[in-house]
Formats: sequence, C-alpha cells, structure tokens
Amino acid sequence: MQSEFVTTLFAWVSAHPGWMSAVIFTTSMFESLTIVGVIVPGALIMFTLGALIGLGHLEFWTVFWWSAFGAIVGDAISFWIGRVFHQRIRRVWPFTKHPEIIIRSEDFFRKHGGKGVVFGRFFGPVRGTIPTVAGMMDMTWRNFMIANVISAILWAPAHLLPGMALGASLEIASRVAGRLVEDGLFWDHLEWQAPPNIPQDDNSGRYV
Repeated sequence: MQSEFVTTLFAWVSAHPGWMSAVIFTTSMFESLTIVGVIVPGALIMFTLGALIGLGHLEFWTVFWWSAFGAIVGDAISFWIGRVFHQRIRRVWPFTKHPEIIIRSEDFFRKHGGKGVVFGRFFGPVRGTIPTVAGMMDMTWRNFMIANVISAILWAPAHLLPGMALGASLEIASRVAGRLVEDGLFWDHLEWQAPPNIPQDDNSGRYV
C-alpha cells in the first residue's frame, strides 16, 4: 500500500516538477506530526528522494533544506499541541486505547531531558510523540526549538543517505554496463574487420 502511494506520488510529481519542493516539505511535515506521522510513509519517501539524488535527478541541498524545514514545522506543531492541550491529549485516539505510547515517551523525556527531543527523532517507539510530550511537560519554546532544529538537520541526511548510496551504485552499475556494452561492440567490430585467415597450401614453400 505504501509503495503504491509513493509510486503514484512521484508519478504525479514527475508530471508537475514545479511542485517537488512543496511535496518534500509537506511530506516531512506530516511525517513529523503526532498521530498523522504513523500514516505517512515518510521514511520510504525520503529513501526514494535519496535514490533520485544518487541518480542525479534531484539536487541534494534542495531536498535537504526542504526536508529539514518540513520536519521542524511538523515537530513545532506537535509541541504546540502538547502545550495547549496538556493532559487532555491522553483522551484522544489512539492514546485512549494505547496509553503506553504517552507513558513511554514521558519516561524517555524524563531520562534524557531536552536531548530527548534530538534523540527521539531517531528512536522509533517515541518518534511521533516526543515533541507533544515535551509540550505537555512545559519545556520552553526556546529550548525546544534549539533541539528541534538540530535534530531536523541531522535527521534529513540520515534518511537521505541510504537512498543516495543505492542511487549512486545504480548509476555506477549503469555506466559500467554501458561501457562493457561499448567495449563488446568495439571488439566485435575489430573481429569483423580483421582479414580472414587464408589456409596455406600443403605445397607452399616447395620448389617445382
């Protein structure tokens, strides 16, 4: 399902290249939102973007900055939700059915403090709820945004690099294959141009 969504998304973007930056920003933002991030296949999209960078179809810094910016905005919204609604968050689905999600993030935040916002972006079980929990626990906006920006700048390349490595390897493989084909055609051409071997007469070299 997720792979089909990503395929459809990039097919649409290929037809509307002017929307690429908006798609990158929006994907990163929604992937960082509480609850919504579970639905959006952000990691898969980022991997695909990385592969396109490796293949030379996209420019790294454009994807990097829009991805980081979207992640910053998404986490900031999640933090704001926690600051505004505080403990009422627990009465919202899916936390009503799975309260351990919030509890796990609270324990993580208490253990790591402000650094938990940075670490949490890379730790799956608390990835989508740490910003909200930080807001619920009254972390200051200043401290949160410092950690938020740092984590986003680290997060974007961490998700792009694996895809970039794959894309670059595919590009190299394509070039090598192309060169091998060219070399094969070259040698075939030489063999075709070479004069045929003329068999010598058994009497060659004898005087009559």
